[in-house]
Amino acid sequence: MVGCSFFVRRERIFLGKLSRLAQQKQFRPNLYLVGFMGVGKSAIGRRIAGELGYRFLDSDHCIEKEQGKRIPEIFEESGEAHFRQLERDFIEKGHPEEGCVISCGGGLVVPEGMKDRLREKGVVICLFASVESIIERTARNKNRPLLNVPDPAAKVRALLKEREPIYMAAGTSISTDGRSIPEVVRHIIHTYRTQARDFVK
Repeated sequence: MVGCSFFVRRERIFLGKLSRLAQQKQFRPNLYLVGFMGVGKSAIGRRIAGELGYRFLDSDHCIEKEQGKRIPEIFEESGEAHFRQLERDFIEKGHPEEGCVISCGGGLVVPEGMKDRLREKGVVICLFASVESIIERTARNKNRPLLNVPDPAAKVRALLKEREPIYMAAGTSISTDGRSIPEVVRHIIHTYRTQARDFVK
């Protein structure tokens, strides 16, 4: 009987470990795409979400929906500091804890502590593009209040110089220049799956 009890206990321990492993395997950490405006976070993020069967969210669009205002209106009426707080609120409690691909606004990761908070909540990948590509992609978009200045190209260069070290430290960096969307998507999904296996919630 002692021997039988021993094997029963061992079996329970083994089944408990299997159960915990299964729970860990089922957890799908969020993927946060960060980087400067115009690098392709939204277009690429939608494709990745479709491939993974995840929900796609754009932080800017979520904030606009929550506030009932376009981002330029929020900037004009309440200022950039208020908008950054709305971004922080979105990251803390404005979206599901797993199973999402989130395209983050260009400045979301910049405030103190935000890049570390994102890494605590999921896998972070930073997309890059050349200054020329960014200027071309953002030239016709009027929903970018930081670029509503006499010389948008100079503003892009100044912001990139300021933010690049923060972007580089936020997560794995992947360039979108000279590559097709499917190629970038494959690269990101491979990187995400590799890092998701080691993610500890």
